[in-house]
Amino acid sequence: MDASQINACAALVENGDPDRFLAAMAAPVDVRGALFTLYAFNLELARAPWVTKEPLIAQMRLQFWRDVVALEEFKAHEVAAPLQELVKNGLPVAPLAAMIDAREVEIGTSAPFDDEAALWAYLEGTGGALMQATVAALGGGAALSEPAMALGTAQGLANYLMAIPALEGAGRHPLPDGRPEQVVALAAEGLRRLRGADSGLRKAPKAVRPALRAAWRAKGLLQQAQRDPGAVGAGTLGSAEIMRRGGIILRVLLGK
Repeated sequence: MDASQINACAALVENGDPDRFLAAMAAPVDVRGALFTLYAFNLELARAPWVTKEPLIAQMRLQFWRDVVALEEFKAHEVAAPLQELVKNGLPVAPLAAMIDAREVEIGTSAPFDDEAALWAYLEGTGGALMQATVAALGGGAALSEPAMALGTAQGLANYLMAIPALEGAGRHPLPDGRPEQVVALAAEGLRRLRGADSGLRKAPKAVRPALRAAWRAKGLLQQAQRDPGAVGAGTLGSAEIMRRGGIILRVLLGK
């Protein structure tokens, strides 16, 4: 991979997804390029419904990424080029396509989810598919696909709950109804999925652990949301920066 393109991806992730940036920086140097590329790709997709008020333009942005992962045309774009290199080297396209398709629901609406099933489908297509892609990029086989989906979906929920105040500030209605009881139920389901993922990933090869480590905050965030659903709307879900950094360092030292 071209070093300048990977550095550009890393800079995007550092600014836009600091938790995944910390996890990637804790990974061995030789796998950081794949992680930064996929995390930057995720950010590019997340921006598509937000950078314009014109649904057609947002759709065109998503189509650009469909063409990229289909290798329709090779791009010099700082994220597209290393992503296409991963695909050419065997990265499965299915989770990448799922990540693109999941963003369709956010285009041209302030209330994207009619019910919890729609929200979970979105979380599976975003966080879940991203975890599947990163696990596959680090050599994880088909047996890890389902637990990777569960882990990434739970992580996606935790991240989404942290984003609720910003989404509401932008005029969105991010949850189907937003009652505290619903937040508790969502967090409980997220924790259930985490437990299922843990049993499936307990014996995962060491090589894929850097991908799994990206979900290092999910359990604590979901437990907090279940215990104190008001923290979601108040924007107090999460922990202090020093605890965030200390947590990922501890996990690296313990080999978790």
